[in-house]
Amino acid sequence: MPLFSSNKQEKKVKITFANGLLFVEKPDGKQQAFPLEWFPKLMNATDEERDDWKQTATGIHFNALDVDVAL
Repeated sequence: MPLFSSNKQEKKVKITFANGLLFVEKPDGKQQAFPLEWFPKLMNATDEERDDWKQTATGIHFNALDVDVAL
């Protein structure tokens, strides 16, 4: 049994932003694109806010912005 645990979660998807879109690439190489217009908080967010996310059972949660993107 480990003496400590890490809160760091392995992220199984890759997230990028370009041309007004949020791109999510899954481990199998499939990619989904979402218009940032659908997520105004993400559209106006700083790079730091966009980088603060975790993968959930249903998609992606941006912690600082309290925004969920279902995959």
